[in-house]
Amino acid sequence: MKNFLVINGHQQYAGAEGRLNQTLADTIAAELSERGEVRTTTVQHGYDIEEERKKFLWADLVIFQTPIYWFSVPGLMKTYMDEVYAPGTFFEGAGTYGRGGLLTGTKYMFSTTWNAPAQAFGDPGQFFKGDGLEEAIRHLHRVQEYVGMKPLRSYACYDVIKNPRIEDYVAGLRRHLKEVLTGA
Repeated sequence: MKNFLVINGHQQYAGAEGRLNQTLADTIAAELSERGEVRTTTVQHGYDIEEERKKFLWADLVIFQTPIYWFSVPGLMKTYMDEVYAPGTFFEGAGTYGRGGLLTGTKYMFSTTWNAPAQAFGDPGQFFKGDGLEEAIRHLHRVQEYVGMKPLRSYACYDVIKNPRIEDYVAGLRRHLKEVLTGA
């Protein structure tokens, strides 16, 4: 892989300015720049739809750096997908539903920030009822599968508002990127 697209899906609101997601997006871009060319998009700063489509077609790996708001991506990130993911460019409608993805040569990864604590995942007695990170964002994986992309293991920062540990998150992200890119 040599062409990387990093998308910062943060959407600002009271109490969530986006500094952590920007720090993580910058960390991803810096780490990937040692391996190839990096292009970036910060969704809340606006974007050109056609240019974004070209970025996806160019990319070998797309990394979505996004907070999770109410168990999904922010509204602006969802709008980005609605506007950018186009029939004929990202998928074909003919054939078996969900098997017409045109981005089959592209991999993707989610790097997410959660206010939920890590303990809420993986334990059947906790909120996510035993589901781990990948299961909690399965609906987001389905979108990427629909357009043909292949996943790399996701990364998450937990308890980011009540107990922020920025240095730990950045160090963990760097380790994660090295691990998943070695096997990709």
